[in-house]
Amino acid sequence: MKADVPQPVGMADAANIVLNTIRRPVIMVDPDGFITFANADAEDFFRSSATMLARNTLSKLVPFGSPLLTLVDQVRERGAPVNEYRVDVSSPRLGIEKMVDLYVAPVPEFPGSVVVMFQERSMADKIDRQMTHRGAARSVTGLAAMLAHEIKNPLSGIRGAAQLLELSASDEDRALTRLITDETDRIVSLVDRMEVFSDERPIERYPVNIHVVLDHVKAIAKNGFARRIKILEEYDPSLPPVFANRDQLIQVFLNLVKNAAEAIGADPQGEIALSTAFRPGIRVSVPGTQDRVSLPLEFCVHDNGPGVSEDILPILFDPFITTKPNGSGLGLALVAKIVGEHGGIIECDSTPRGTTFRILLPAWKETAPGAGDEAEGDRT
Repeated sequence: MKADVPQPVGMADAANIVLNTIRRPVIMVDPDGFITFANADAEDFFRSSATMLARNTLSKLVPFGSPLLTLVDQVRERGAPVNEYRVDVSSPRLGIEKMVDLYVAPVPEFPGSVVVMFQERSMADKIDRQMTHRGAARSVTGLAAMLAHEIKNPLSGIRGAAQLLELSASDEDRALTRLITDETDRIVSLVDRMEVFSDERPIERYPVNIHVVLDHVKAIAKNGFARRIKILEEYDPSLPPVFANRDQLIQVFLNLVKNAAEAIGADPQGEIALSTAFRPGIRVSVPGTQDRVSLPLEFCVHDNGPGVSEDILPILFDPFITTKPNGSGLGLALVAKIVGEHGGIIECDSTPRGTTFRILLPAWKETAPGAGDEAEGDRT
């Protein structure tokens, strides 16, 4: 008996298969607002079959005055894709509290038509998490100030007493006095690290070439902790400068690359990828205002290590959270603080096949408040 031979799949059928495989609702809207395509997840999202959806315009499926309708019109006019976060599409049809992220893009092959992709795991959750990270950092600020005042002084007394005892101690007891001295120094070092959180001075920001920063971090890593690990570069050379503090960005990426190297360990196949990209249309809300800030610059640090466990991932940027036997749990908390003070966002995506830290930051503009006229070349 002859085995069944798979029949060739047409391009249209292949496109349908691919779009139905994507675990995100995807629809295509024609120039008149009718839904000409809906994948399987879109049918679940709108609680209607594709055939029923095709009989309706998008305006009948979303709340009156929904920002989605404005975005669709905007994309048609501009001919460029747009991302929008925290869009409320709540309705009796879709759900009482339906907050989504949107990606809307034109379809050049069908003039006037646009594709809309919904992401129900809303960026709002990530924004709220950023606020939690910043709040946690502020709590460490107060704790650091208290520790510096209340602990370092008596620690210096303990250390001095141990050194005096060492002068007259036996060899056996001298080991104990050295232990006291070493542990006292370790505590002081930890407190010193925490004092960084209590620095509330305004950040000096200026135009920074992110690729100069990443090359500097890569050079440090390759000559130290990541000398045996392959580091890949996936850069967009056309990126505008980032509005940031160069030294603090080095601190951020050095911390992330070091974490990536430690996650890879001795794996000979270990790789770290540094990438930069421009993401037009990415905007986030400023808490307490109606303003939306553009964060078009995306910088990623990816490793192919074993990933972060799911129970740690939601609290990864909280102080004192660490998976390292001798870690303090302050590194990523400090990273979140620095990124937050720059008006940016940091998020972590992790699977058993690897981890990606993604940072979104504002681009430098000549009209940016406090922006200096110094070029990045003068800062390096």
